[in-house]
Amino acid sequence: MKKLIKFNIFAFILFGCSTVLSQQLPQFTQYMYNTVSINPAYAGSRGTLSIVALHRTQWVGIEGAPTTQTLSIHTPTRNEKVGLGFTFINDKLGYENFSYLYADFSYTIQTGENTKLAFGIKGGFTHYSLDEVLLNDPSIVSDPFFNDVSNRWSPNVGVGIYWHSNKWYVSLSAPRILNTDYNKGGQGNVDYVALERVSYYFTGGYVFDISETTKFKPAFLVKATNGAPISYDLTANFLFNEKLWLGAAYRINESAAAIGGLVDFQVSKQLRLGYAYEYPISDIRPYTSGTHEILLMFEVFKIKRIKSPRYF
Repeated sequence: MKKLIKFNIFAFILFGCSTVLSQQLPQFTQYMYNTVSINPAYAGSRGTLSIVALHRTQWVGIEGAPTTQTLSIHTPTRNEKVGLGFTFINDKLGYENFSYLYADFSYTIQTGENTKLAFGIKGGFTHYSLDEVLLNDPSIVSDPFFNDVSNRWSPNVGVGIYWHSNKWYVSLSAPRILNTDYNKGGQGNVDYVALERVSYYFTGGYVFDISETTKFKPAFLVKATNGAPISYDLTANFLFNEKLWLGAAYRINESAAAIGGLVDFQVSKQLRLGYAYEYPISDIRPYTSGTHEILLMFEVFKIKRIKSPRYF
């Protein structure tokens, strides 16, 4: 990248020529605490009603940079083998807006004395729209493509597996498995294609006991999207006195890299607050002060279900 162009200008350049627009699911620094958004098999795995809200402001200082909000709710049912959940994601990039509304279902089997394997499926709708500011621009308002591609609801489904104990986990999922073309069936310029690409996520983590008061939890995420570079996330967190998490993060793909820091505080048994800061170490660095992410987790515990602490 020789020169960074503001996203509002970049959008007009894209819309002024034949192009392919493709959407990937948003990325998160605190992915290990927001797992149900990418893997339906995670639903109910914490053994209690869990509500997670997250806000991410990416690349502060760049006009039109991504902003993302997520809300997920999931819980086990009475027999504890079935988990149910709901996920909402709102993602905005420049003039493009994506909203994801999906329900999650999981079924868990015992694979050992302390290990479980969960299978999951999610189904729902993705809403795609373009800002009115763009649609009302005189230079493009006459192009029928934009009226066709904007303001569409498209169904999709996702699948995942989640194998875990109280000390480790591995996860594989594809949250959207249909290649959705938001311009399908339209009368606009056929050279324009708006696609929702299929993404695959492989994640894992382990908790090491360093001392009676300190634990160490490394974790990773590998994301592969059709038509995009593979992305690697590595994190390392220390837990002190079952209250305070402190850690570092590193992300890299073919075109960009970033480093970050994480801090999470267990305010009470039910409430947890998290904050992550991410700073790019690629060509985008001179134009942004970094990325901020805030996480809120609230859980309603039933003592008979919680047999050991959960670290992911």
